[in-house]
Amino acid sequence: MMHNDHSLPPQVLRAPPDCLVRTLEVGQGCCRDRDGGIEIAKRKGARYRLGPELEICGYGCWDHYYESDTLLHSLQVLAALLESPVTQDIICDVGMPVLHRNVRYNCRVIFLNRRILLIRPKMALANEGNYRELRWFTLWSRSRQTEEYFLPRMIQDVTKQETVPFGDAVLATRDTCIGSEICEELWTPHSPHVDMGLDGVEIFTNASGSHHVLRKAHARVDLVTMATTKNGGIYLLANQKGCDGDRLYYDGCALIAMNGHIFAQGSQFSLDDVEVLTATLDLEDVRSYRAEISSRNLAASRVSPYPRVKVDFALSCREDLLEPPSEPVEWMYHSPAEEISLGPACWLWDFLRRSRQAGFFLPLSGGVDSAATACLVYSMCRQVCEAVRNGNQEVLADVRAIVDQLSYTPQDPRDLCGRLLTTCYMASENSSQETCDRAKELAQQIGSHHIGLNIDPAVTAVVGIFSLVTGKRPLFAAHGGSSRENLALQNVQARLRMVLAYLFAQLSLWARGARGGLLVLGSANVDESLLGYLTKYDCSSADINPIGGISKTDLKAFVHFCMEHFQLPALQRILAAPATAELEPLTDGQVSQTDEEDMGMTYAELSVYGRLRKIAKAGPYSMFCKLVNMWKDVCSPRQVADKVRQFFSKYAMNRHKMTTLTPAYHAESYSPDDNRFDLRPFLYNSSWPWQFRCIEDQVHQLESRGPQDLDGVD
Repeated sequence: MMHNDHSLPPQVLRAPPDCLVRTLEVGQGCCRDRDGGIEIAKRKGARYRLGPELEICGYGCWDHYYESDTLLHSLQVLAALLESPVTQDIICDVGMPVLHRNVRYNCRVIFLNRRILLIRPKMALANEGNYRELRWFTLWSRSRQTEEYFLPRMIQDVTKQETVPFGDAVLATRDTCIGSEICEELWTPHSPHVDMGLDGVEIFTNASGSHHVLRKAHARVDLVTMATTKNGGIYLLANQKGCDGDRLYYDGCALIAMNGHIFAQGSQFSLDDVEVLTATLDLEDVRSYRAEISSRNLAASRVSPYPRVKVDFALSCREDLLEPPSEPVEWMYHSPAEEISLGPACWLWDFLRRSRQAGFFLPLSGGVDSAATACLVYSMCRQVCEAVRNGNQEVLADVRAIVDQLSYTPQDPRDLCGRLLTTCYMASENSSQETCDRAKELAQQIGSHHIGLNIDPAVTAVVGIFSLVTGKRPLFAAHGGSSRENLALQNVQARLRMVLAYLFAQLSLWARGARGGLLVLGSANVDESLLGYLTKYDCSSADINPIGGISKTDLKAFVHFCMEHFQLPALQRILAAPATAELEPLTDGQVSQTDEEDMGMTYAELSVYGRLRKIAKAGPYSMFCKLVNMWKDVCSPRQVADKVRQFFSKYAMNRHKMTTLTPAYHAESYSPDDNRFDLRPFLYNSSWPWQFRCIEDQVHQLESRGPQDLDGVD
């Protein structure tokens, strides 16, 4: 039966989503109950509770979705939620996998007072970038159709229902009509909210599992506001927040919008396990907004109706007339530097508390990358202290367990950093006093436990073994050695630093009489990884890498942000110094080697190559064509061709290194993370014979035409 929404009297609607932050603990399908968020929502007067995508089992189960255990435990949690007194008298909308006719679907299960109202399967699956939903789920392709779903016995015992509607339908309550979207569906060209809105749906809910990428929040907010600007209506978006056990950090940004305006904004980054948003909105504002959009009303008169599930329940009551409606708010965006200071820091905290290690070990070189990594740990400590000051008992319990002191209460970030972070400057005969001093000064200012050591005895011993066996002693190029000798001597230093990092991570707390071990942090940025400017299995190899998805340009902006906002003056000297690996002999005590000189290109150029290669899907020839125009004021076509050839040759030669990259926080859309985000070969013909020949032919054509407008290059 059709629900006549527009015949209803004016009502004030309290319509909050419960933005359940962080996914459940996932390991072989293990889950934990989350009545806490529903209880908070009810306490705030909510009548409809929306949680994020696949919240019961966790979004990041990946191939655990294939296991019957995951489905079983999800049903067990659902049964517990149905039975709980907390879920009574509030419509609960939860996410979980559901097996229907032996087909696995990503679903919303919507229930009220121990009865399931609707199981709504996802109709557009995310299957690009980091997402592989088509690997585990099948999309529901039957628009506006439902069928009977036979409930498992454990659910029948609770609900006393044998079957429930399964498919694409909407809920018709006594006062309004509610329709569901699930994450990716909002991003599709023809989102379900379009037709649902034309069919009289006034409240759209979106349960998301959307991960953080720098500068992504704008797109998410714009999609929601535009959806309600064109069609009117109330939009509720709940998103996961936290690390789900891999490289992704889900960054919240829950919101409530109406008619193109934001009325409630959730935090993008925080350590709170549960966050609830509420807003008091007037349904008549939706109806009056839609009334004067004649094009919308004409389309609405022709739309095919959705199946309605009638719900004898109201989201509003007469007393709500006394409630003042919520006012629109201006969305507060973080700058990219702020996003870096918060997102990877929260990710580090989740890894630390869930791994139950006692802290982090970081090789601190005195350069920008390792300094940025140290600042992220310090930022994490600042957030932990702030959460404890704000009364977060879960964070306090986690801190006490990590530091193994049940009476400890963190107040000073420097003190906490001293307990959680061990930094180490690993000097060699090629290290300068300048970098040593910079590392020590930064460690003092953030409060880390700092170690200084010299790796020369280990290097001498390892090279000595080689000389003993072969009768030959390799030399640096500066001392007359070949390029092969020079590279091997650099690599042995880098790899020994990795060995020492793990040794100290495992035993340094033991040597200090403390319990536990440390997670080793890597500090290779996304640009160096893209080019392969790192030694395989050196100190870029670690347990996790919080900056591995961040460009050098953004890292410098972040370090500058930390210098100003965290009062860390040591960072000024670090920013001013040239980037160097310090693996070759010094010249008169000064660094003779710089990263950009070694790479043969600047970090700014690397960022451009990375974005064109991954985001613009450019191979060597199309990258050349784009750069000829982009750089026409600074480079000749011949120079552009040389740069493109140099980049792709080095990229191809070093692509194999991507197979061993340390798991890194995903923050950039041109990450080269092999077999996870960037599915490309790791064995190439580095001469690119066909592609480079096409580039050369185009260069000859351009040179033969002489100076001219290059806009016509194709």
